[in-house]
Amino acid sequence: MKVAIFAGSFDPITNGHLDVLRGAFAVADKVVVAIGIHPSKAPLFTFEERKKLIETIAKNVLKDTEKRLEVISFDNLLVDKAREIGANFIIRGLRDSTDFNYEMQLAGMNRALAPGIQTLFLPAADKVRSISATLVRQIALMRGDVSPFVPENVALALTKKFKS
Repeated sequence: MKVAIFAGSFDPITNGHLDVLRGAFAVADKVVVAIGIHPSKAPLFTFEERKKLIETIAKNVLKDTEKRLEVISFDNLLVDKAREIGANFIIRGLRDSTDFNYEMQLAGMNRALAPGIQTLFLPAADKVRSISATLVRQIALMRGDVSPFVPENVALALTKKFKS
């Protein structure tokens, strides 16, 4: 069984992440979404909230993938977590050449640390390349419409977060 790990903060998950996740399901039998937990960062959504948002998307948007998806947290090196779960691939999304240069450095370091785990780059579709979770959070904070950038359940969750 081919296992892929797709790591990030997913705070919140966006349509860009969703595009990469679709690609991951095309190459792997199982996809583990690994939500990075860093004590120095204060996320908008808790791990539990992010996990539920992603699982709901798998059930309602990415039909027939719910049983092939697992959502976990990690607070160590990604390659260590990948080894721990038996991943064959690390999935990384690319939006532009800046992402590519940075991701190539990471892939090289990861390959040195874990030679048996390949990094797969999945380019984001044109329509989602400009989306970032940071920009989505800023738009939501200013009461803007984030519905073109995130799945429906995420847009609702953002509205609730910034309602007060």
